[in-house]
Amino acid sequence: MFDFVTAGESHGKSLVAVISGLPLGLEVDFDSINRDLRRRQSGYGRGGRMKIESDHIEVVSGVRFGKTIGSPVAVMIHNRDWANWQESMSIESKEIPEEKIKKVTKPRPGHADLAGALKYNTKDIRNILERSSARETTVRVAVGGFAKVLLRHFGIEIASHTVSVGEVTLPDERKYQFEDLLAIRDNTEMRCIDSALEQRMIDAVKAAHLSGDTIGGAFEVIAHGVCPGLGSHTAWDRKIDGWLAQAIMSINAVKAVAVGAGQRGSQMLGSHLHDEIFYTREPGGFYRGSNNAGGIEGGMSNGCDILIRGYIKPIPTLRKPLKSVDILSKEAFDAAYERSDTCVVPAAGVIGEAMVAIILARAFLEKFGGDSLTETNRNFQGYLNQLANF
Repeated sequence: MFDFVTAGESHGKSLVAVISGLPLGLEVDFDSINRDLRRRQSGYGRGGRMKIESDHIEVVSGVRFGKTIGSPVAVMIHNRDWANWQESMSIESKEIPEEKIKKVTKPRPGHADLAGALKYNTKDIRNILERSSARETTVRVAVGGFAKVLLRHFGIEIASHTVSVGEVTLPDERKYQFEDLLAIRDNTEMRCIDSALEQRMIDAVKAAHLSGDTIGGAFEVIAHGVCPGLGSHTAWDRKIDGWLAQAIMSINAVKAVAVGAGQRGSQMLGSHLHDEIFYTREPGGFYRGSNNAGGIEGGMSNGCDILIRGYIKPIPTLRKPLKSVDILSKEAFDAAYERSDTCVVPAAGVIGEAMVAIILARAFLEKFGGDSLTETNRNFQGYLNQLANF
């Protein structure tokens, strides 16, 4: 089973992940993983922290001569900002002047601050915000990079694009090919496939920034080349759309998820929504005339592209102060501003790619198994032969 765990704080020494379940013999594409880390840091509306960090992975176990060896893979990403926080985030027990502890007692609306402080019974909110920060998603993108390498070996590619920023929205009828998403992956500020709409998105972010506010939006992740049969209809907790929805919802600031037509499908008649099935005797066999289901039916992939959207709330750290209450004095105050972003939708799309890749890699290895890549290849090829002869 492909699995992982992460550790690390926003201003700690480093972020760490341990990945288990990768078969032996997978050649690691370090360049593509580090490219995704750079993509996560970019996008119009990102804040000052991204100017400090220069994220790249350091692999400390599980890879030899560029290939996985079947044991857990441990990766590390160093925080350059740690140099400014060594006293405030000291691991060792030592006397530190009060002003350098950087204790936080004023919770920010929209953050994990107050709920976490109440849950863990701590009067220093820094113990909560350091881990609840979206900085943790950096190492998740690295894990997703390993999952992408595995999936790419079996013909599965994953990309994302920005669907909306504020009220600026890509029309549902806008047609595009998967190759269009690859073309904008590295060379646009908002990663929108419509260049005119992209400029309007940038203008919306500028307006929010100038007013001291923040702005949300939506991204879509597309998985291309997925075979039918990942996931299962047999139990509530084995449905792949359930896994994907939870994975996307786990991304900081995501407040809603849609698969395929999503909410729009609830407003359509069944005769217009459901994807009609056709068959050709040419290579390919069964196919559908549309993809409103988003590549998933009955909790299983159906062979179409998997389409899933994440809807991002505006980042809650504002230069325009919101009301809150100090947890020690219980006095009201205007929430303080800390260095933050104005819009994170393009970056969230990259994180969404990573989470989709992780879930698909898990489902893929659950179905095809293999302690070595040779074994996984053999199992997968047997399944393709089964599909061809169905």
